Formats: sequence, structure tokens, C-alpha cells
Amino acid sequence: MPIKTASISDTGFTTSAPDKSNIRWVVCGLLFLATTINYMDRSVFSLIEPLLHLPFMGWVPGLDHAHQTVYDLNYGRILICFQIAYAIGFLFAGRIIDKLGTKTGYAIAILVWGCASISHSLVSSVAGFCIARVFLGLGESGNFPAAIKATTEWFPSEERALATGLFNSGSNASAFIAPVLIAAVTARWGWHAAFICTGSMGLIWAVVWLFFPYNKLRRGLTQTQINLAPVTQGGPIYSILARHRGFWAFCVAKGLTDPIWWFYLFYLPKFLNDNYGLDLNHVKYPLIVIYTAASVGSVAGGWLSGFRMKHGHTVNSGRKFALLICAICVTPIMLVPHMHTLFPNNAWPAIALFCLATAAHQGWSANLFSTPTDMFPSTGVSTVVGIGGTAGAIGGAVFTWIVSHNFSLHPLIIFTMAAFAYVIALAIFQLLVPRLGEVRTAAA
Repeated sequence: MPIKTASISDTGFTTSAPDKSNIRWVVCGLLFLATTINYMDRSVFSLIEPLLHLPFMGWVPGLDHAHQTVYDLNYGRILICFQIAYAIGFLFAGRIIDKLGTKTGYAIAILVWGCASISHSLVSSVAGFCIARVFLGLGESGNFPAAIKATTEWFPSEERALATGLFNSGSNASAFIAPVLIAAVTARWGWHAAFICTGSMGLIWAVVWLFFPYNKLRRGLTQTQINLAPVTQGGPIYSILARHRGFWAFCVAKGLTDPIWWFYLFYLPKFLNDNYGLDLNHVKYPLIVIYTAASVGSVAGGWLSGFRMKHGHTVNSGRKFALLICAICVTPIMLVPHMHTLFPNNAWPAIALFCLATAAHQGWSANLFSTPTDMFPSTGVSTVVGIGGTAGAIGGAVFTWIVSHNFSLHPLIIFTMAAFAYVIALAIFQLLVPRLGEVRTAAA
């Protein structure tokens, strides 16, 4: 059977291009910008949360934060709408991108989520926010399947985790750019303008991406990808994946650990506001520190696995060693609830624990995102990443429901779950894939 060398819309790539063309770092830079915009669009809602203490959101003036039950439930429902749409979008986004190719699929995704972000400025009800968040989630689901597929097409195995760590640090960059930008925009023009600002950035990026000669400059398939090609041959792609243990290992790991990042993204500003009285203008400084640490962790975690591989270790050893270090570094986050008791007027001890946990999460994410490229050919990577994203989004929706009902009164439960999710996920991954990097068919 002939080996399928490209998805149907990826013709025209330069098969004679060098494996390590410097243009790959330009592509990585574009992925970084897209991921930054992606996270800015989704985080605007949580950043302006104190400004949404309005009657239509269920806020009751005069009650303290811990007893705003209707508001908390409405806020949680709006977040869950995004996460459910994000999960559903992942089911289709990955396969669509594998079919259309990285360039076309990525452009469509960011155009959808950019327009959806802008649409938030037009609504003034809980239902309106829910609808806008649904379309935002559908569009944003295309980001990571497209970006991981791009790293597979442009980077060798030992550099993919580093490249993923670099572009994935855009999620952290957004977290310290967005608070400053959104605070300035909302102070001058109101919260509606915040959504217009970030949504417009996505539309500008799409124009740049469409003009970039992606397919003409990228290389052909590496030998590793050629060797992996038979993995997804011999039947319908979903049937093949369902029989592959690596597919389930990736999905379970995403389902257990993605919710923790959602928790930080959506509830960290609210936690600092409720426990330490930090409003939008004051919370931006702790967030800058936290997500700067996360950016360092993203790059360092991706570098660590590649460093070990370049010094004689296997793909299995490199990836899993980095995952283990990151999983261990997350566990101290369980101590955060005690920091408010020990240091009631000082947020920085809690912030230090958030720094360690977010850095470890991003290092974990850089390596976990690289595991599909070690198990599947590039023509199926987006599909695997997309379905794994669905698992992560569903887990995020479940965890958000748990948080919205328990966070105010039982924070220790939430932070304990966050602390041990990674260790459990790695144990399951090891059980399902004891030898990462070996070419195995679905039946193996």
C-alpha cells in the first residue's frame, strides 16, 4: 500500500527543503502570536468579572462574595457554555484541519473565534453571553490541533516539545499582556471595548497567515513520520484510533489535567479578588508574575525532554522524565488555601505557589502535546489532538461545575484535586503506553 504523504490540501510543499530550515522559527513565532490571541480572547471575560457585578448577571448589592449564589451560578454557566462548545468543536476541528491542511484550517478557525469575540460587545444578558461563548469555543477549538500539526510538519522529534513550549507560552504571555491591555481599554471605553480589541487582533493575524507561503516553504515528511504512516492506515480513522492505546493515554491525560489550567485561567483573578481584595487594576501585577513563571516553565519543560534525547536518552525517557518532574512540582498547590490563614493580608505566598504550579503545568503541557507526534503520522495528529482537546474540555466543564458549587466554601477540596491530577494522569499514561516512541499499530 502506498504511503500517504500529505493531507488533501497540502500540496505544493518543498520536498527538498532542509529538515531544519530557519523558517521553522518564523512559523513558531506565528503560532505563538495565534495562541496569545486565543487565550486573550477567552480570558477577557474573567478579567472583567468585577465589572459584571450587574443585575442581569444576578449580582445582589450588599451581599458579600461568598453568598452571591445566583451570580456564581450564572458566571459558571457562561464558562461551561464555552467549555462544552470547545469540546464539541474539538471533535470536528482536528479532522477538518487534517483534511484541509494547516494553513487553510488555521485561518478559518481564527476568523470564527475573532468574530465571536467581537460579538460579546453586542450582548447584555446571560443568554447573550452564553451564545457568544458557544461560537468562541467552536472557533478556538481549532488552535491547538492546527499548531501541533504545524510543529509536526516543521520540526524534528527532538525539537517538537521545545517548539510546543515556545508557542504554548503564548497562553502565558496573554495572561500578562491581557490584564494591562484590558485594564487600559476598559478604563477608557468600558468593558464592551475589551472584546472588540482582542477580537480584532485575531482578524489581523488571519490576514498575515493567509499571505505567508506556508505550504511552499515547508519540508516534506521526516523518516519518523514515514515510519508512522501505517499506524492510521487500514480503516476509518476513528475506528483505528479507538483501538490504539496511545490515543486513550493522551485523552485521559488531557481530561485530567486540562481542567486545572481552565481553573487558573477562569478563577485566579476571582480568587485573588475574593481573598485579598485585588481589583482589576491591582491583580494585573500578580498575574504578570504568575504567567511569566508559566512561560519559563513552558519553555524549560519542552527543552528538558529534547535535552535528554539529544544526550542519548530515548523518546520514552525524555518525554516521561519531563512529565514526572512537572507532575511533582504541581503538588504544593494544595497548600494555597492555608496561605490566606497564615498570611491574611499578603497574597504573595499564595502567588508563589501559583507560580510553581502554572510553570509545571505548562512544562507538562508542552511534553504531553508532543506525545501524539511520537505515536501518529502528521496526517492524523490534528485528529488525535482534537479529540484529546474534547476530553480536556469536557473535564474542564465538569471541574468548573465542581468549582462553581464548592470553591467559595470548600477551596481545600479543589486545590487537592488540582495537586494530584498530574501524578494520576502520568501513572495511567505509563500503564497504557509503557514504551513511548515505538511504532505500534492499533492492534499492538
